[in-house]
This record gives sequence, C-alpha cells and structure tokens, in this order.
Amino acid sequence: MLTHDVATIVMYAGDRINQGLPMPGVVEVIATAPIGQILDDLELFILCSQPGEYEDQIIFIPFS
Repeated sequence: MLTHDVATIVMYAGDRINQGLPMPGVVEVIATAPIGQILDDLELFILCSQPGEYEDQIIFIPFS
C-alpha cells in the first residue's frame, strides 16, 4: 500500500505487525519531500523489489 497518511495508516499497520497479524506492507511517502526525489526513490523501490518482499514492514520514502 502506498500512502502519505502517516497519522492513520502507519499506526494501524504497526498495530497489525505488533499483534502478529498479516500485513502486506506499507510504503509511506513523506508529503513534504521534493517530488523528483520521491519519484526516483519509488522507481528504485519498484525495480529492486520482489513480490512479497516487504510483507509486515513499513518503508519510508524518500530513503534519505
């Protein structure tokens, strides 16, 4: 799931992880980051990832 709703989605995803419930993974896009950096990082994320690799994880973009 791709979102910029850090106040809600990340909290619920973290709760699921802590409870041991399945969670397909969340990619949190920091809304204040430059759009070019976000697009570059999303492209890298997509090209270098395998299906299911980020289950039960919360990833923040941009990476740096």
